[in-house]
Amino acid sequence: MNRKSISLIIGLMSVALLGVMAMQYYFIRQSYHLKTQLFDESVMAAINTVALKVEKDEALRFLNNKESRENKARENQENEARRSSQEEESTAYANRMRMKQAKLRSDFKALEQQVKRRYPGAVLLDNDFYETYMKDPVLRSHVKYEVTIQQAYDEAGRVFQQQEMGIYADRKASQIIKAKDDSVRYFIVDPIVGEFVISLPPRVDAKLEGEIRQLEQQAKVRMASVYMDSVKASGSKEGSALENLADEFERSKKSVMQRIDPKFMEEELRQELKDREIALAFNFNISNGKRDSIMFQFASNKAVPDVNEAYTTVLFPSDLSGERAVLSVFFPDKSSLLMGNMKVMLISSATLLLVLIACFTFTILSIIKQKKLSAMKSDFMNNMTHEFKTPVATIMIASESLKDSEISQDQSRVARLAGIIYDENIRLGNHIERVLNIARIEKGDLKLESEPIDINDLIGTVVDSMALQLQKNKVEIEFDLNTEPLIVLGDELHLSNVIFNLIDNSIKYTNHAPHIYIQTRSHGNHVNIILRDNGMGMNRDQLSKIFDQFYRIPTGNIHDVKGFGLGLSYVQDIIKRIGGTIKVKSEINKGAEFEITIPLYKP
Repeated sequence: MNRKSISLIIGLMSVALLGVMAMQYYFIRQSYHLKTQLFDESVMAAINTVALKVEKDEALRFLNNKESRENKARENQENEARRSSQEEESTAYANRMRMKQAKLRSDFKALEQQVKRRYPGAVLLDNDFYETYMKDPVLRSHVKYEVTIQQAYDEAGRVFQQQEMGIYADRKASQIIKAKDDSVRYFIVDPIVGEFVISLPPRVDAKLEGEIRQLEQQAKVRMASVYMDSVKASGSKEGSALENLADEFERSKKSVMQRIDPKFMEEELRQELKDREIALAFNFNISNGKRDSIMFQFASNKAVPDVNEAYTTVLFPSDLSGERAVLSVFFPDKSSLLMGNMKVMLISSATLLLVLIACFTFTILSIIKQKKLSAMKSDFMNNMTHEFKTPVATIMIASESLKDSEISQDQSRVARLAGIIYDENIRLGNHIERVLNIARIEKGDLKLESEPIDINDLIGTVVDSMALQLQKNKVEIEFDLNTEPLIVLGDELHLSNVIFNLIDNSIKYTNHAPHIYIQTRSHGNHVNIILRDNGMGMNRDQLSKIFDQFYRIPTGNIHDVKGFGLGLSYVQDIIKRIGGTIKVKSEINKGAEFEITIPLYKP
């Protein structure tokens, strides 16, 4: 694989990796925005519900006070009537029930008017339609609404536009579910909050209605005329529009803090948020809509909230007059909640991305390593061909010379040529044996003998066998051997090859008269063998690669260094197999130092 192909693969994989990262970022960003939108909708629905409850609570407290006053007046009248006759007592009781019923209707009417004033487009929902379509998640998606604008004429003949909204389902349900209660429900479409349903209490209390009918029947028998007068009086009193208007003005004259119970608002906010699964600390305040006019403030978190992130709604929007009130809710830890909900997704995305990057890096490094290995193998094949070609050519020339009749009659020349053939055969055999040893190591077929060996004697034997090579290259060897025998367990042949390869490398990579220093020492339960030379040395990058197969240290313009790049790889493997280690230290032009540590044999 050439450099251009590798560059193309790296480029394509980089583009793919960047694309995956971009898609993950886009997906996480969209998920965050979606969760933020859902959070905002839930909070707005909660505070709008609380605003309605606050308004309802204020109305109920006002009506309760009014009822208590009216009840007190009625009690006085009833006591007086009770003293007059038993029939009048029965009539008073019926009157109370009637008043209670009228109050419930008035409450309902007030709530209904609030909804219609606040949401002019509210559509009354049939309870069967609500149970069948609105509560079913599948059929809910088929509920549609449309807004129509019609022209109408007022009493003066002027034209105005009237907006009406209708709701329907574009899919018929397989079964209509009957209503479970008689609550009144309105469908609302708000431009800020969205679509939601407001439930109001029943128009009338059925149990109370039945009781009143029973009392009315009894009263018809006993005191029909008195009963009719009391009904007319009570109906006239409760149905007066002017009195309702006066009540409204009376309430609006009060300050906001007199109309609101802050503790009730806090509890309702907490409950509504909890119902929507928002368990988050919040702050809220009540103001008149201006930043410097806060009338009440509640803080469950000491962090200073950002005003721009506040959720606001108007309290008592249907008031005809009076002080303006705005409820503002803040969530100081909003971001931490949203990110916490996405923790699993973020961790899984980061983990998958790291795995992808690791696989990408491993693949690229493997491709580069394979390319380097391929180049080193090509160099190895060239070197091996050269190393094998030289002895083969020498043997061929010597063999052809032996065929010459003149040479064959000269016994001294025949003996010299035979010696050349013998030496070259040995050289060729050594090359083949070296390659085969590496092949056996890679396959795991190399078997080592385990016998006691004296390292000092082994070094002496190897140096003696290399006497001619040392003499030819004018090598000076300095020995500093331990005075006592150093016995290790190992294979004599392969340990000899280890020492031979280290000395041979020192000779090859020394440009002037080689000086080799060999030292042996006993250190605890190990034997240390140090071999130091005065060769060309190695830099840091070369030191990290010299034990790799096929790697040969570049010698610049010098091309007389022979070898396959297998010697030091072989040395390291043999040392590891006998439980030892090998280290190397070197500097450019200052030689190299190899330190071998082998376990000491103690019988």
